[in-house]
Amino acid sequence: MGNRQSSVETDLGDLKVTRYAVADAIATITLDRPERLNAWTGRMHTEYRFLLSRAASDSTVRVIVVTGAGRGFCAGADAKALEGHVTRGGYDAGVGEDLARPGWGVRPEFDADFAYHFGIPKPMIAAINGPAAGVGLVLACYCDLRFAAEGAKLTTSHGRLGLPAEYGLSWLLPRLIGVTRAADLLLSSRVVLAEEAESMGLINRAISAVDLMETTYEYARRLATEIAPSSLAATKLQLYRDLHRDVAASVNDASTRLDQMMGGPDFAEGVAALSEHRRPHFDPYQA
Repeated sequence: MGNRQSSVETDLGDLKVTRYAVADAIATITLDRPERLNAWTGRMHTEYRFLLSRAASDSTVRVIVVTGAGRGFCAGADAKALEGHVTRGGYDAGVGEDLARPGWGVRPEFDADFAYHFGIPKPMIAAINGPAAGVGLVLACYCDLRFAAEGAKLTTSHGRLGLPAEYGLSWLLPRLIGVTRAADLLLSSRVVLAEEAESMGLINRAISAVDLMETTYEYARRLATEIAPSSLAATKLQLYRDLHRDVAASVNDASTRLDQMMGGPDFAEGVAALSEHRRPHFDPYQA
């Protein structure tokens, strides 16, 4: 991506712990506390949701990549924040009431922390460049695809803190990797390397650290240029909504969507491109 990326001003003022850039129809959100392995804070939570909302609503953005600065993806909740929870005797998210709500309002079952990722009408790819622990692993798991640097360490981590599985991970992990493997990771809080995570199906691909971002962007560009944005949005919604219902409802919904979308411009362009042996040129999707 190189120097084609450009920083974007936000209504938050100067970003403190995240960065945002757009190039080739791909928005990149970078968690930016490298000195703390991008440990999660209330400020990061606030900025992340704001930037995700911005990327979701930008018709020129077709794919969203999430990664970390420096050596880590996200090492979980910041230790000082955890100490604050102990002092207060309970959980305090450390965020204001005006938190952005990307993905909310699409389906009631998506209207919760991190579950809102399922309501974002664009594919999201986690480029896990280093440790992903606790809430960092949660964030990666709620992305649609996960590429990780070889040797990157992943862990649920909550057990070692005397906590329950976080943010619906007990619902999501069994659906990603099966009950037996999910039980292993959730009950033990053990660390798995990217290579083992790939064999489990937890990540899509383990890649050498030097090639991680270019491989991620290559995949993202393929989605951005070869797949209709309307198809990406519809398919992502089908994927996560169908986790909550029976197969007949899925079949019937697909039939209805098929009939509707065959009357749209993306289908006409896709057929024309196929007939003319060229790449399709899809207009931005308007939700």
